[in-house]
Amino acid sequence: MNIEQHYKEAGALLEGHFILSSGNHSNRYLQSAKVLEDPKRAAILADALAEEIRKSGIKVDTVCAPALGGVLAGYELARALGVRSIFVERKEGKMELRRGFEVSEGENILVCEDIITTGGSAMEATVVMESLGANVVAFAALANRGFCQRAGSDMERKSECKLKEGVPFFALGDFEFEMYEPANCPMCKAGSEAVKPGSRS
Repeated sequence: MNIEQHYKEAGALLEGHFILSSGNHSNRYLQSAKVLEDPKRAAILADALAEEIRKSGIKVDTVCAPALGGVLAGYELARALGVRSIFVERKEGKMELRRGFEVSEGENILVCEDIITTGGSAMEATVVMESLGANVVAFAALANRGFCQRAGSDMERKSECKLKEGVPFFALGDFEFEMYEPANCPMCKAGSEAVKPGSRS
C-alpha cells in the first residue's frame, strides 16, 4: 500500500507554509478529509488497514474515533472489520461519549484516527473508554506522522508520542515532515505567511 501516492492523487498532500495544530510550522500538510471524500478510495484504505489488524490476531469488538477528524476513518475501518463504530466528541473542551453510545465492561476497543501525530486525541478517547470499563487493545490511523512507532515500522517512537506504550499502533505508512517553532521558522524569516488548513482553524 503506497499511502503517500493515495494522498497525492487525492490532492491531500499539501505543500506550502502551514501552521500545524501544535502551533509549529511545516512546509507540508496532510489533509485526510480529501482522501476520505471519495468512498471508493476510503474503502480501499480501510480494507488494507483492517487486513493488517486481522493478521495481528487482535480481537476488536468496537472501533471508537475522536470526532471530528477520526469519524469517517473509524466508520470505514469498523465496516472493514465487521464491528460497530462509535465516536467520542468534545463538550466544553472535554471528550465524552454521547448520543446514546454505550460500551460494556471488558469490551475490546480499537481507537482510530485519520492521522496520528503525537496521539493526543487518541489518548483522550482512550481515557474515556477505560473510564467506562472497556479495554483499549489497539490504535489505528491511515497515516502516521512519525512521532509514534507503528507495527512493522523501523521508525522509533519519539518522546512527543502520547500513545499508551505496549498497545500496538497500526497505520498504512509513515510521513516525516520538517517542523519548526514559529520563532525559528525559515519560511517566516524569508517573508512567507503561514496558513492553517486543518480542522481546528
